Amino acid sequence: MASVTLRKVDKFYGGFQALRAVDLDIADGEFVVFVGPSGCGKSTLLRTIAGLEGSFSGSIAIGGKDVSRAAPSDRGVAMVFQSYALYPHMTVRQNMDFGMRVNKVDKAERDARIANAARILQLEPYLDRKPAALSGGQRQRVAIGRAIVREPQVFLFDEPLSNLDAKLRVQMRVELEALHRQLRATMIYVTHDQVEAMTMADKIVVLNEGRIEQIGKPLDLYHRPASQFVAGFIGSPAMNFFRAAHENGAARYGRFVVPLPAAEPVAEGEAITIGVRPEHVKATKATGGGPAAGTVEGGVAVKETLGDETILYVDIGADRWTVRVESETPIEAGDTVALSIQPRKLHVFDASGKALIQ
Repeated sequence: MASVTLRKVDKFYGGFQALRAVDLDIADGEFVVFVGPSGCGKSTLLRTIAGLEGSFSGSIAIGGKDVSRAAPSDRGVAMVFQSYALYPHMTVRQNMDFGMRVNKVDKAERDARIANAARILQLEPYLDRKPAALSGGQRQRVAIGRAIVREPQVFLFDEPLSNLDAKLRVQMRVELEALHRQLRATMIYVTHDQVEAMTMADKIVVLNEGRIEQIGKPLDLYHRPASQFVAGFIGSPAMNFFRAAHENGAARYGRFVVPLPAAEPVAEGEAITIGVRPEHVKATKATGGGPAAGTVEGGVAVKETLGDETILYVDIGADRWTVRVESETPIEAGDTVALSIQPRKLHVFDASGKALIQ
């Protein structure tokens, strides 16, 4: 396997810039996930690494070798697509064998690689079936098997689970994580699903409009987002954001006051946004007589019961708070609740979206 290094990678489609000065280091054996909303450039970046995109500026190295101008077949990568891209007239065995046969790999070696991939992916009973006789999950495993037999330096996955139902997605997610541990391979995975990113990645790369917003371990991005964009994208349900007043070196929202760090000066009156995750808000039924110290009160507009947890949507003035509570919490739609937050759980962002407190 191998490391992947990108330096100042720019990519244009006519006058539109899809990638902007991307610098990235992926270590040998890492499972790295590119995540972001549609159109952020994550698939373009993956395809550029694979050599499937046209001209770009900057450099790409795989295993210490500059492959910026190399053909896809010479980069030592194997790609798994969202659509499986299997040959419908070929059996599972023939689908995995085809690329090796074209590249004139010895038959004994081809058979050994197919047998090993089939064992790893539990495809041995299906080797003589055609894709039409397989489930969606089995077809995706065949596509992964076709990549494994190539013995690439780097595996590239372009939203490979998007066509599967929810239950099968979870199953395949677990299987891919186990495959990574077994192969100890360098893997780059593209998804728009932040849950997939959080559960699978050694390292997450968050992209926004062709730029890298932040790189880090999943919990680092969750607890210490560098920007409002990252804070809003990582975590489900999404973080709550509210406009706050800047007064005497602190951000104020109702009864919540958060001191701002002296190292990050903010002009008096400058727009500030505070953020808090739904799971970091405590909700209790209001007792009447107005909000207690350190709390704000509002009405529950909607209650969503999800089994192990409940999501409350609480209106406080013009703002709507999303609050995650235990499923047994005795709060119903229409109740008035008091919300409290530990100040250290609040995030603060300046007018540009930069995190002032991490």
